[in-house]
Amino acid sequence: MKPHARIVAGLACTLAFALAALAQPEAPLTLQQAVTIALEKNPLRKAALAEARASTADVKAARSTLLPHLSFSETATRGNDPVYVFGSELRQQRFTTADFALNQLNTPLPFGNFATRFGGAWNLFDSFASWHGIRRAKEMHDADARQLNRTEQEIVFRVIGSYYAALLAAKRKDVAEQAQKTADSILEQSQNRFDTGLAVKSDLLTAKVRSAARQEDLIQARNNLKIAETQLNLALGVTADAAWQATDALAEHSFSVPELGEVEKQALAGRPDLKRVASQVAAQRESVAIAKSGFGPQLNAFAGWELDNPTFLAGGGGNSWVGGLEMKLDVFDGGAKRAELSRQRALEEKAVALQQAASDAVRLEVRRAYFEFDTSRQRVEVARAVIAQAQESLRINQDRYSNGLTTITDLLAAEEAARRSQADYWESIYNLHVSYASLELARGTLNAQSPVVMP
Repeated sequence: MKPHARIVAGLACTLAFALAALAQPEAPLTLQQAVTIALEKNPLRKAALAEARASTADVKAARSTLLPHLSFSETATRGNDPVYVFGSELRQQRFTTADFALNQLNTPLPFGNFATRFGGAWNLFDSFASWHGIRRAKEMHDADARQLNRTEQEIVFRVIGSYYAALLAAKRKDVAEQAQKTADSILEQSQNRFDTGLAVKSDLLTAKVRSAARQEDLIQARNNLKIAETQLNLALGVTADAAWQATDALAEHSFSVPELGEVEKQALAGRPDLKRVASQVAAQRESVAIAKSGFGPQLNAFAGWELDNPTFLAGGGGNSWVGGLEMKLDVFDGGAKRAELSRQRALEEKAVALQQAASDAVRLEVRRAYFEFDTSRQRVEVARAVIAQAQESLRINQDRYSNGLTTITDLLAAEEAARRSQADYWESIYNLHVSYASLELARGTLNAQSPVVMP
């Protein structure tokens, strides 16, 4: 095949695959399915889950300090250092009277030794520093588990916002298409009236400008829909080009909300991030206890057994063992331990202050979310009433303009009001769902079974 023929064939195959991809129908996607996918694939949850697994390993590492530590080593050495040769012969239990000769002691022949060692050490008592370390690791594990829970709630909120943003973008596109049709109808009316001499040219030009503006709005609405779909894909944790068809309707829904005081009480008691901060404060208290333990004594046990042979894995040598206890107490360290204790106490004060700041921030977040939801709920009622009035006003003004009883300016103002009323209504529905999700997020109860996910 000639080079240009191969290029043409390659382009044809590429075009065929592209057309096949475009022909594939978009997969239906409910909000509940979107939340389930995000909780499985979102990279932020994967990162939080990895952090929780790392803290589990930290707990195991902290517990290991309570157990004895055993070691094994195999060492091969050779040399003529007098001290080395003298000690190695003793360890191999091969020392003889001839080895006391001065020339043998001062200038021994090269000597080889294979040492097999088993050793063990056990911290029997460290003024409870190890126990405090275990409790600190457990508190940090609890903090990471709380963070995982909060991350999941934030992911659910992002999915809800992105899903309803995609629905809103689709409605805005529909409104833009309807506005385009209305503007074209007005333009046609203006053209007919101008052709029959019932309207001046400025009316026709004004109608053309409005029609062009509505075309621009429609282009922007279509592109905004694509952006919203991309945002939804990224919230799900899938590729940006994944094709979905959101099947849930952007419709009014009645959400039940407790009184503000009850919501705030639930948030302060159940927010995972507040529990995470409480666990961090508890962990820092254990750090203070560990610093205090540094002033106490330590008791360690140790033991070792050694085989020394002239060749590897062969007999003819000796074996020996040693064991003992060690009690250690730092009498003076230049003030390092007192400085560390002061540092840990300062960090504890900081953690307690941040805990109070976090509680105050939650109170403000709850109140803001509560009143924003109340505003959204009332806006839906207002928008619902306005949309019917605006549509009726547009119909009357179109009839009056056709009969020469009103100006093009009044007609276009009515058309703008009708378009704006529809856009405001769908936006109020969007805000209703998202503000309720924000309130549940602030309360700490948002999950895959929340009423906003499963209306």
